[in-house]
Amino acid sequence: MSQVQIITRSSDLPDMECRDFFHSVELFKIIEQTPSSYPYMVIVTDESGRIESHLLAMINRRGSWMPPYLYSIGRIYGEGQYECDNHAEQTHLFELMVQAITRKFKRKLCLYIEFSNISKKMFGYKVFRKFSYFPIRWMQIDNDLQSMPPIERLNEKMRNRISNLQEAGVTTESVNTQEDLDAFYKILRSFYRFKFQRFIPKQKFFEELQKGGVHRLFITRYKQKVIGGCAVVYSQGDAYLWYLASKRKSFPLQHPHLMTVWHALQDSHEHGYGHLHFMNVGLPFRKNPQREFILRFQGKPASTYRWFRCSLRGMNRLLNWINRE
Repeated sequence: MSQVQIITRSSDLPDMECRDFFHSVELFKIIEQTPSSYPYMVIVTDESGRIESHLLAMINRRGSWMPPYLYSIGRIYGEGQYECDNHAEQTHLFELMVQAITRKFKRKLCLYIEFSNISKKMFGYKVFRKFSYFPIRWMQIDNDLQSMPPIERLNEKMRNRISNLQEAGVTTESVNTQEDLDAFYKILRSFYRFKFQRFIPKQKFFEELQKGGVHRLFITRYKQKVIGGCAVVYSQGDAYLWYLASKRKSFPLQHPHLMTVWHALQDSHEHGYGHLHFMNVGLPFRKNPQREFILRFQGKPASTYRWFRCSLRGMNRLLNWINRE
């Protein structure tokens, strides 16, 4: 019989093979060292003690200007990592992990729990429903970097715009100094300050991410001023654009969003990654400027779900009814 345990300290983690960065010991340690963020590694083992699957979840403490002022949210990226290829067995293990983390986060008084970036749209559908999660239709965009160079996918208008911006002195480069990191975090905080359904970790998170030496933070400059930035992480041969920010209103003619994304695409292609996945293309409204902007790079859009569970039972039932299918 499988056994489930939840580990909250890196010193207690067993030796694990971590192919997926979002469910890795590396990310666990980064979260562990970030103020207001707490990692939870759910591990399923068989009778012999062999790890069958694991899933990394986190709790983030947040503050707001409106009630409840201080609250916690549970966050999980993807469905975890499995040592078997059988779909039925993966679904069974996933059920065990979702049940355990839902119970744990309920005890921790999380206002809501969110699962995003599930690899297949219907994966775990019955499991989520069983534990009172409700789906919201979302869109993900993936750019193929293997079949042809990114520049060949762009239309002539986009190519000319990028060329003109480069000639005007707009540049994007890696974050290399503490001054660069401070500027990166400042623009990130400013960009997301008034955006709904966003959480930006403390600066320590990005400092630890940068120390790994594999993942990259980029900043875009114009006349020595930082006008944009993004964070890109790498997992299983692909790149993931996790955070993106810019001063689009202050520097509209310099198109900082465009140059930042373009550099992330080019850099990922040059380093041999297969795809660049945009982890958040904005809320699922019919008109979404950010989503339309990202699609200009000729990525492939795909419909998916994000799954939510509110700890307020009455509110969860209402949201479940509103989002019924």
